[in-house]
Amino acid sequence: MPSVAAFRDRDPLTARMMQQLLAGVSTRHYEGSLEARLSGRPSRGSSKSAVSRAVVRRTRQRLQEHLARRLDGLEVMALFMDGVVVAQQTAIVVLGVTRDGGKVPLGLRLGSTENAVVCTELLQDLLARGLALEGRVLWVIDGGKGLRKALGDVFGDAAVIQRCQLHKARNLDALVPQARQAYVRTSLRRAYRASNAAAARRQLTALATWLERNGHTDAAASMREGLEETLTVLKLGLPPTLRRFFATTNCIENLIGTVRHVTRNIKRWRDGDMRRRWIGLGLLRAAERFRRIKRHQELGILLTALGAPNPAERAA
Repeated sequence: MPSVAAFRDRDPLTARMMQQLLAGVSTRHYEGSLEARLSGRPSRGSSKSAVSRAVVRRTRQRLQEHLARRLDGLEVMALFMDGVVVAQQTAIVVLGVTRDGGKVPLGLRLGSTENAVVCTELLQDLLARGLALEGRVLWVIDGGKGLRKALGDVFGDAAVIQRCQLHKARNLDALVPQARQAYVRTSLRRAYRASNAAAARRQLTALATWLERNGHTDAAASMREGLEETLTVLKLGLPPTLRRFFATTNCIENLIGTVRHVTRNIKRWRDGDMRRRWIGLGLLRAAERFRRIKRHQELGILLTALGAPNPAERAA
């Protein structure tokens, strides 16, 4: 009945149940987490099956409301895209940064890997839902080939790519002996903190040459691969705080950490719908805790650097 459905939507016990599950209480132990009731009084809605049914209904509803909503009018300055493996399946997530410095989960797709087909479907879904990306837009990714290809296929030159500098450092760590890792990390850090892209490029090229001369040819090749895309924030001339924020995928990795935390107690994954619901619930949980990025007042510099008109010019 409509009246019962409306009552359920306003039921504070349902909201409390979701909070308990997000805090790590399993459906099996949910009843034991409640306050003690008077002896002899029957209870309803606290059994494992009742809680499971309520979780399925509520998570599906919340995910549909948030991740299928229209995106018309959302002014996005930059986007992060990354993948997380949950129950042996990869979920691709897109996080947007708005003009006022807010962070908004925009889309989710499940696939076997971070392949270009899945990423392309996700990007096309964002556009179909009304996301307006006028002119060039900054995308921050970890360097995955599937993600990079999808961005090129869907947006072409309008996608300004920043490769995560921390991922580049981790890749080099895996390719050089431990005795030389500290030197490589220090050299990378110094280069990425250079005052301009030309100085950083010289230092990174010198590091690649040093690696090659010392027999680390794979590390040298990794250093040169995607080198220019690790310097995008320098080329854009962003202020130091924004440069540090957009130079890595830390922002979306924090979101992914929340997804892992929310899904950590699930032992039996039944199907893709269950994965999608719980991953989506993790995204919504992370969104509740988001804060605006530091120095968001300076985002106009990013807008100018990308060559996009400001809102006043668009209105005119």
